[in-house]
Order: sequence, then C-alpha cells, then structure tokens
Amino acid sequence: MTEQLRNLLILLAAIVIILILIILLFSGKSPFRRFLSIFLEEQNDEDSIVPARGSVPRSGASIRQKSGTPQEASQKRTSEPIVEMATLIRKSDDRLRIIESTGQVKFVDEYYELVFVTRKGQKLKIECSAEAYEKVPFNQQGSLTYKRNMLVKFKYYEDTVYN
Repeated sequence: MTEQLRNLLILLAAIVIILILIILLFSGKSPFRRFLSIFLEEQNDEDSIVPARGSVPRSGASIRQKSGTPQEASQKRTSEPIVEMATLIRKSDDRLRIIESTGQVKFVDEYYELVFVTRKGQKLKIECSAEAYEKVPFNQQGSLTYKRNMLVKFKYYEDTVYN
C-alpha cells in the first residue's frame, strides 16, 4: 500500500466520521438540536394563549383543526400579566359539597373556570375565585388581564371584577 493510498483512506475515514457526527448532532430528535432550537426559534404573538386545565403547553403557534379555524393554543411561559379584549362565553365549576347531619354545608376542592373568546377567535380558559365567578357577566366584552391561567381582573364598561 502506497503512502498516497493510505492518506486517501485516512481522509475518507475522517469524512465518514464527520458526516456521522453531523447526522447524530443535527437530527430532529437529538438533544443538541433541541438545545440549539431554543436560540434559533422565533417567537409569535400567538404564544400568549392559555392552555386548558391540566394540559401541557406546546411550543409553537396555535393548534388548528382540519378546517383551519383556531381551536386552542398554548401560552408562552411568562410571569407577566397579559391583557386582551375578550368576551365571556362559558362558566364551569367543580366542587365537592358536603352536608353534615347538623345541616351545615361545606364546599371542598372548589375550582372555578371562565372561558373567554378573544377578538381573534381564540378560546381562553381562565381559573378564578368564587366571587369573580359570580360577578363576571356573560356576553360582555372587556379587557381581560390574566397571568398564566389565573384571572387578575376583568374590566368592562360598567364595572371591574378582581380575582
């Protein structure tokens, strides 16, 4: 084996090793690629939407149905309050009512949720207190302020409701 042929084989082996490293580091599911995508990913305005209770936020834009209409989207993980114009379309609560033999009624594990629709047509599921749940009126457009999925305040023409 001549020296030139040996150098050519070493060069080809080095190229193969470099190509394998590139494939491993930059494949779609590699940890290096996920780490790198944090710095290369652009942020959209649609990243500030609240997810449903118990769901895991996804990175990216809003989730779309096959018809192309927005269904629900995930909210950007931020601790700053977000303000949007929205209208209340649904209220839901989940609570356990315990009635003692003395006639005393006690509520346990109370959970109150308000569902708003924004001007863009996106649905926001917002958790709130019992007082805010009772006070926020249906079909009233106003300024909704929330942090993550918790209500901060809802300001409409006649009043302001705080959580």
